[in-house]
Amino acid sequence: MNDVNQIAEEIVTREGGYVNDPDDPGGATNFGVTIHTISRLGLDLDHDGVVTEQDVRMLSREQAVAIFINHYFERPRIRDLPAALHASVFDMYVNAGANAVRILQRLLRDMRIDVGVDGVIGQQTIAGAQQGMAAAVDHFVDAYGIARRNYYYALADARPTSRKYARRLDGGKGGWITRAEEFISPRYHLSHDEHRERIAQWV
Repeated sequence: MNDVNQIAEEIVTREGGYVNDPDDPGGATNFGVTIHTISRLGLDLDHDGVVTEQDVRMLSREQAVAIFINHYFERPRIRDLPAALHASVFDMYVNAGANAVRILQRLLRDMRIDVGVDGVIGQQTIAGAQQGMAAAVDHFVDAYGIARRNYYYALADARPTSRKYARRLDGGKGGWITRAEEFISPRYHLSHDEHRERIAQWV
């Protein structure tokens, strides 16, 4: 199992550098850290008294790694989940915040494990994740990854402007889907035809 620093480094690499996509609710983003996060943390990197896109541009890779570890792994208690889940849940928390935890909680409920769906990792969710892992030790991480993939498809179903993140211009798998499948065993990856069938209703 990779340690948290290596996982965070891989997330930063996956996220890439500065972007400001008008269709992305996160707004200006650098190394996966949004302007909203930088503002919330008070990172006025150019010391002009306000947090702006310029501060996002000035964020270093090292600062992004530290932010992810402290605020997207330690603070939400992902560290207390079974170690095999760390990489996928951590990556999803960076990408989707508390929805990463809700996906896990809904998966546990589908397994008839009694947990609330509140996006918060407390003792009930920790115990539930341990129970789920014990019940399906060879499949639980894949099941979470598949649930992630389903979440992305459903989000694109509901938000047409986000479909470009799930579907490439040539109709192939977009970044969201390939990102989820990085944490799913190859035997559970969708084929090109299966992906095409899943998005057939999209305009």
